[in-house]
Amino acid sequence: MFPKKYFDFIFILIMGFGMSLLMTLIITYINTGMDNEYINRFFKAWSVSLPIAIIAALVLGPPIKKLVDKITE
Repeated sequence: MFPKKYFDFIFILIMGFGMSLLMTLIITYINTGMDNEYINRFFKAWSVSLPIAIIAALVLGPPIKKLVDKITE
């Protein structure tokens, strides 16, 4: 297993992976429907959304964590 010091980084990677996967599946379906090319369109969109989701989570995660810490008891 991984040391606890990597918890935040691993959490962000797994969360970015899962969220971008689910959102891209749904948004691709809503925008283009289900047909024989759906999987190809999904993978093309996911190849763009996955890095964006991970980078956004890496950049936004720490300040949001601090904000939530301040506004909660």
